[in-house]
Amino acid sequence: MNKPLRRISVFCGILILALLVRTNYLQYVRADELNTRDENRRVRIERYAHERGDIIVDGGKAVTGSKETKDSDFKFKRVWQDGPMWAPVTGYSSQAFDASQLEKLEDGILTGNDDQLFFDRTLSMFTGSKDKQGGNVVTTLNAAAQKAAFTGLGDKKGAVAALDPQTGAILALASTPSYDPSTFAGNSNKDSKAWQALQKDKDKPMLNRALRETYPPGSTFKVVTAAAALENGLYTDIDAKTDSPLPYRLPLTTGNLENEGNIPCENASLREALRMSCNTVFGKISDDLGNQKMIDEAAKFGFNKDVFTPVRATASIYPKDNRPQNAMAGIGQASNRATPLQMAMVASAVANDGKLMQPYMVAERQAPSLDVIYTHEKEQLSQPLSGENAQKLQEMMKTVVETGTGQNAKIPGVTVGGKTGTAQHGLNNSEKPYAWFISYAKTDSGSPVAVAVVVEDSKANRDDVSGGGLAAPIAKAVMKAVIDGKK
Repeated sequence: MNKPLRRISVFCGILILALLVRTNYLQYVRADELNTRDENRRVRIERYAHERGDIIVDGGKAVTGSKETKDSDFKFKRVWQDGPMWAPVTGYSSQAFDASQLEKLEDGILTGNDDQLFFDRTLSMFTGSKDKQGGNVVTTLNAAAQKAAFTGLGDKKGAVAALDPQTGAILALASTPSYDPSTFAGNSNKDSKAWQALQKDKDKPMLNRALRETYPPGSTFKVVTAAAALENGLYTDIDAKTDSPLPYRLPLTTGNLENEGNIPCENASLREALRMSCNTVFGKISDDLGNQKMIDEAAKFGFNKDVFTPVRATASIYPKDNRPQNAMAGIGQASNRATPLQMAMVASAVANDGKLMQPYMVAERQAPSLDVIYTHEKEQLSQPLSGENAQKLQEMMKTVVETGTGQNAKIPGVTVGGKTGTAQHGLNNSEKPYAWFISYAKTDSGSPVAVAVVVEDSKANRDDVSGGGLAAPIAKAVMKAVIDGKK
């Protein structure tokens, strides 16, 4: 072979080799990236060519479905039953705007593309099944509790989170105002307009306030401060007098920490201080313990880290701060911030004799054949306080409901413990305060439910805003729904 032909041969060989390398690179290295690109319409058409699996509550009731479309090459779109009520749980799934929450995180199961369904897909080839099917996601949500939470909030802006203290199962997760995911599930101009309207809504209906919004927890945080006092041995007898002067001057300042009204808080016992919600007692406890011990105890309840349910909940914050700010944080003010889920976790740990279970909302995953391919196993997250101290706190919270500020949460024949909170809002408390209530219910078989309610805004006059008045009745309805369902 002469020299020019040899050069051409070598050059052609290099071109063929480069083509093989490029082809393999595209097929194996970038395959997933190319498949998921928005421009790859073929993949999107295939994605919506079959019905999506369902999200199920109460072990059998589907709150989602699929609807065949007539004016699009995307054959099926998602629909929801009682969409606004369930949106904080399911999230949305839209042909034009992707997906969120369980619809996003469990997309592989719901579309049938997850590796866990490989055997099911393979089996369908041999059984002659032509239509691809999605699997189901079975949640822990209690339909009656969810309805009680959503109905209780009504036209008020706020959120509810309810847990089973013994397992960590999320029983209710409501947020208002809410939205209907069905209104933008397709890819038409109508869907786009609905989406844009939601984005511009100043009330933020798409914000999941139960998981993603943090508020000053107000006096509900005094339960954590009381736990810190007991766990660190600052006080051991909940009925003994505390060292709590009145007035109490904030450390390193010339100002006094005030109580709400003329209430008997001087040297009040822990039980009485929680019943009357004495700022002076718990502010001084926080200062006596110091910032680091307060941070450590709050962290045991779940503060200062994200919580995955599997949907991510924003981290609640107990801050590193100076002495006067730490005293204020000890009564749930200053830079102290918590999600409703976090405060439900606080009540849950107290109710469960000091054991905090990992919150979760996916109980099972099912193949299209309804075979169970995943079952959640409960997991203890931490031990914020000993069993003995938890029972002391239960007694204190029970007194709040029996004779204190939480009497609107009483349920006949059921032991209820709770704590009210009215958290300051705005510069110098200039805006309408937040109304809080956290609680648990206890029956002969243990504690089946713990609840946190926050009312961010309502039509009530500013002076009428209180945790006992606005939030406690909602918590009562949720607890009663869970208890009635077990009878």
